[in-house]
Amino acid sequence: MINRKKVLVGMSGGVDSTMSALLLKEEGYEIEGLYMKLHSKPGYHEIHLARAQKAADFVGMKLHVLDLQETFNRKVFQPFIDTYADGRTPNPCALCNRSLKFGEMIKYADKIGADFLATGHYIKTDGKYFYEADDDTKDQSYFLFYVHKDILPRLLFPLGERKKSDIKELAASIDGLESFASQGESSEICFVETTYTDLLKDYVEVDKVGEVLDKDGNVVGEHKGYMHYTIGKRKGFTVKGAHEPHYVVDIDAKKNQIIVGKKEELECNSVVLNNLNLYSDEKEFDTTVKLRYRTKAVACHVVVKDDKAFVTLKESVFGVATGQAAVFYDDNKLIGGGWIEEN
Repeated sequence: MINRKKVLVGMSGGVDSTMSALLLKEEGYEIEGLYMKLHSKPGYHEIHLARAQKAADFVGMKLHVLDLQETFNRKVFQPFIDTYADGRTPNPCALCNRSLKFGEMIKYADKIGADFLATGHYIKTDGKYFYEADDDTKDQSYFLFYVHKDILPRLLFPLGERKKSDIKELAASIDGLESFASQGESSEICFVETTYTDLLKDYVEVDKVGEVLDKDGNVVGEHKGYMHYTIGKRKGFTVKGAHEPHYVVDIDAKKNQIIVGKKEELECNSVVLNNLNLYSDEKEFDTTVKLRYRTKAVACHVVVKDDKAFVTLKESVFGVATGQAAVFYDDNKLIGGGWIEEN
């Protein structure tokens, strides 16, 4: 088979990246792998690097190792801690995808003369836009909205048109790859082993009892530390004399206070986004927006002005959190997004 072009494949040690490399090899690409050391979770890299090397040996490709722990700490991990400390809700995966998984990786692709970059993400691209994966239960487009548009023509996603169940079944049927098919799924945030609050405890004071206020500023109860809460949470705090559910509607990090209210007080009809990353040059358009991962996209009108997007929602949503990503979709086409600054 004729070698088509050289591809650098991001290898994690999991079934998705392993099968991506194998599929590309079968298509005739010249492939090399890259394992990136990102976070510093003890024991993690020893296990996953060994798996990535096993996969590379099976496929018959060279595996490079790139230590990005310092960069990861500065660009992803510290902002994760700082965002919670500010009383907002972070999205570390989107930052990591932009700066490291695709930012640093494309530099490495250039270094070894690779034409393309491939990963085991469930997403599709035509070189101009991202599109949702055919397997909607595994689609990762929401977390890739922040990737620089100038590298899209160089991205390959072998799993975009495949089902996760089929990928695991295929791996299970190949002698030497059976163990990859039976591995447990990786956690949603790779550096969080149990809960985000357990992780935060090593860096900031999480369990500091504080006041619960109503929207008029009256003290109505107490909570166990504001970092335990995100907008929309309805448990883990007391409200004296409440006969119906109360939800977190705001967080005052400086005063270690949470403000609670009834569900209707969570209602949101507009958001303002900053730090935009748009794949279209339009300044005013109608589309749909997802304001959290795994939520339904709602219709909206968008006006882009002074590097901000002013988004008017055509139906109310509840529990919108600052610091989260808002991602625009035209049907299954991702047209960019930004970070929720206010609502």
